[in-house]
Amino acid sequence: MKDTTQGYVAEDGRHIGGVMMEMKNITLRFGGVVAITDVSFDIREGEIRAIIGPNGAGKSSMLNVINGFYHPQEGEVWFRGKKRPSMPPYEIAEQGIARTFQNIALFKGMTTIENVMTGRQLMMKKNFLWQLLRLGPALDEEVKHRRRCEEIIDFLEIQAIRNTPVGSLPYGLQKRVELARALAMEPKLLLLDEPMAGMNVEEKEDMSRFILDVNDQYGTTIALIEHDMSVVMDLADRVVVLDYGKQLADGTPDEVQKNQAVIDAYLGVEH
Repeated sequence: MKDTTQGYVAEDGRHIGGVMMEMKNITLRFGGVVAITDVSFDIREGEIRAIIGPNGAGKSSMLNVINGFYHPQEGEVWFRGKKRPSMPPYEIAEQGIARTFQNIALFKGMTTIENVMTGRQLMMKKNFLWQLLRLGPALDEEVKHRRRCEEIIDFLEIQAIRNTPVGSLPYGLQKRVELARALAMEPKLLLLDEPMAGMNVEEKEDMSRFILDVNDQYGTTIALIEHDMSVVMDLADRVVVLDYGKQLADGTPDEVQKNQAVIDAYLGVEH
């Protein structure tokens, strides 16, 4: 893989573009606790970027910095060539960044299609009163957005549960509904926080296939946290490794697997 400012060619022949997002010397503290220390890496257009590390490494904190939920005390976040100021997560979502969560965050009493429709909320231009009345232009807008949500439901093969309350669904299907809701936002950058957590082997295979399809067919750039190393090594184009909030390695899956500092961290060798 030859890495340049214009991108690189992935192992499967895909062209990965230039830098979409860059984390520059990020340090994040909570009181006297330092969660992330001087971490720098980039995410490039069209790639699947993995963030890995043992428990407590700072992975979820880093994802929360990327989507604006946390604001680092030191360092800079650059998005599409511009330094990003501190802003609330909804404004970052408007820039094209969506995410799923380690602990499923769905509306359990609502159906699958209703949950997926909430992902279109930022795109709905009619005010609340128009939406409540569901008349004229508001109804036309809802029909347009519902059509897009139905396409995503078909894409993720969850047609059979479109009208089922998500609270009654098995865990693996709830994870897929959460992915559908994130895709309904039509993100340029999709953040996945442990998308395989709690899944059996078959569910992991299905989710891996959908992640690859989202990247390939939608052209969505993906950054993910995942503990299953076999999944990471199969999916990711590049991997950044964190341990105790510090950056241990950054490179291809093959390079990272051979890195002695990474091996020591996962084997629990003393620091």
